Amino acid sequence: MAVETDESGWEVDPDDEWGVAVITTVGRQLKLRREAAGMRAGDFGVAVGYGEDLVYKVEGGKRIPRQEYLDRADEVLDAGGLISAAWEDVKKVRYPKKVRELGKLEGKAVEIALYECHIIPGLLQTREHARAVIGAAQPPYSPDDVDRMVAARLARQSVFERSPAPALSFVLEEGPLRRPIGGTMVWREQLERLLEVGRLHNVVLQVMRTRCDTHSGLDGRIELLKFPDGTAVGRSDGAFNSRPIAEPKHLRILELRYGTIRAQALSPGESLAFIEQLLGET
Repeated sequence: MAVETDESGWEVDPDDEWGVAVITTVGRQLKLRREAAGMRAGDFGVAVGYGEDLVYKVEGGKRIPRQEYLDRADEVLDAGGLISAAWEDVKKVRYPKKVRELGKLEGKAVEIALYECHIIPGLLQTREHARAVIGAAQPPYSPDDVDRMVAARLARQSVFERSPAPALSFVLEEGPLRRPIGGTMVWREQLERLLEVGRLHNVVLQVMRTRCDTHSGLDGRIELLKFPDGTAVGRSDGAFNSRPIAEPKHLRILELRYGTIRAQALSPGESLAFIEQLLGET
């Protein structure tokens, strides 16, 4: 088996205290098991198919191992599945802290309402569309970081698989729908994905036409999450310094703005017809 490079893991965010604790614990257990088996780091690296430098970084809590690393380590050290089982915790840490926290909130919400003005929301992006968007950042991310961020974005889409299903509402601007991000095929796949999601029974998807000269969302994204206990949290690029807010009086402002935007957008039926028209033009 070929020896992999040092890029076969993810960097640990030093500001993510929980993540650091998880990876430090996993790394320590790996080192103890390797030493108990009488294996040097270099020999262990050859056995699992990864470089010695990566072995030291994983064991030192400096690198987040991929699932295949843990599975190979479990086999080599004859751990009976105990090392492989660590992936259940490790897979959560691989996502950036902010994305993890957002995903946790979305996973609890019974209602999600989102207006996005400049891009197609991450909850609706295909894998290749997300890769193209994230890969266009300047300064550029490393290929490894792009993989990590794409995986994190797609993991949030598990919200569509929940039961009972949450009520989801999206309002998208026409402009981003017309931008062929990633090329024609990726663009077509993205439009097809929007049609697929827009037809789900728990989803309302609307398009804000460019010819609508003004509306209350021109200064940026609006997001509202409502939870089973009646509480809610919201965020707006153009209000309250973009910070998450939970005060009822502030939430009412965001709800008013979002309601106004929905009223000015195309109806759900008209929106799907418009996306179908765009798809036919690609």
